[in-house]
Amino acid sequence: MRLTRQTNYAVRILMYCEANNGKLSHVPEIASAYNVSELFLFKILKPLVENRFIETVRGRNGGIRLAKPATDISLFDVVRVTEDNFAMAECFENDAVDCPLVDSCGMNAALREALGAFFEVLARYSIDDLVKARPNIATILGISQLKSAAA
Repeated sequence: MRLTRQTNYAVRILMYCEANNGKLSHVPEIASAYNVSELFLFKILKPLVENRFIETVRGRNGGIRLAKPATDISLFDVVRVTEDNFAMAECFENDAVDCPLVDSCGMNAALREALGAFFEVLARYSIDDLVKARPNIATILGISQLKSAAA
């Protein structure tokens, strides 16, 4: 199973916001930290805002921040809202080619079990866990320099 870039950067946005310790984060800063376009990040923000992982603050000094504690946002939660398709084989897709074994296929059952195990592992990890695993994440992302420049 391969996750999309959208999911990858959705997790990264959430990690950035958590590493910023509740302060407002700005999309241009996040884009710079990850070396991606702002337009790409704005597209990814939509499902994060709609699913109340991120809240936006409008205005001149606006930005984004986590809408709930990072401990309450699991990797599974993020994957669930950012991935369109979890088909691991052609027969999982809605428009699949008819196969006479589709209802009694051992591969189908094995892949469903594997996907369930994948989701169970993702559910055990929160955004907070990912940030705490890298104590120097704020420095790596350049957040430390932003704070000192603003002072």
